[in-house]
Amino acid sequence: MSNNEWQQEAVLLANTGVMSWRDISIQLDVAKSTCSDYLRKYFMTKEAAAKDSFNDIKKDNPVHDNSRILFISDMHIPYHHPNMIPFLKMLKERYNPTRIICLGDELDKHALSFHDSDPDLMSAGDELRAALPVIAELHELFPVMDLIDSNHGSMVFRKAKHHGIPRHYLKSYNDVLQVGSGWKWSHDLTLTLPNGHKVFVHHGKSAEAIKTSQAMSMSHVCGHFHESFGVKFWANPHDLFFAINSGCLIHDDNYAYSYNNTNLKRPIIGTSLIIDGVPVLEAMSL
Repeated sequence: MSNNEWQQEAVLLANTGVMSWRDISIQLDVAKSTCSDYLRKYFMTKEAAAKDSFNDIKKDNPVHDNSRILFISDMHIPYHHPNMIPFLKMLKERYNPTRIICLGDELDKHALSFHDSDPDLMSAGDELRAALPVIAELHELFPVMDLIDSNHGSMVFRKAKHHGIPRHYLKSYNDVLQVGSGWKWSHDLTLTLPNGHKVFVHHGKSAEAIKTSQAMSMSHVCGHFHESFGVKFWANPHDLFFAINSGCLIHDDNYAYSYNNTNLKRPIIGTSLIIDGVPVLEAMSL
């Protein structure tokens, strides 16, 4: 594998938030120090570029109103919580959010998993057919939404790459989900709040969001870790930062999550917001 090939694969695996850099180096058969040094340089360069871009107003990248942000975490449609849509409608009415950000795993795609698929669950086609009416409701509720790439969300493209199928042969997320151009996907986002505070948004790099916040030297919001729900604060001599784990919106009683039956820790159903620069948690009343 050439340098360019393993570097591209390393970035792709790192962006899923599932594997540690050490595990990535082992999978790609690259020296741990070489892999870590490359990824560290890549993400530092990317973050510096992201910070600089906030000083520019681009025609194709309008300035967002980040005064009231609603984050939607890990729905895993069609295995989502049955009260998910009413819950999100309630939050929309209560907070009147100016921006909506899905933290990833909008669809489950169990049948496409690299892990063993359960034969008693839906096929990939049936999953999508069951998901589309829910996506249509969600799109009607939030016609403009940012979505973060994630391990489940990117499953089709990862599978295609694994089997040597170029991306040009595949439909876009928007086409597959039958949604308008108001839904836009990104690997991650760096937000600027009205008070100038920076917030790094990612599907999930660490179950302890505060570690990512400290590594990035800015506040952080993530999903991915269904059993983690809360806000932690930390400070340096210059500023106060927060780190949010946003829980999930899955239906834990669904057979798709039967693996949770033997776990002591269980998923926490809810989501998070940032209202006028202040982190807010909203747990669903079950």
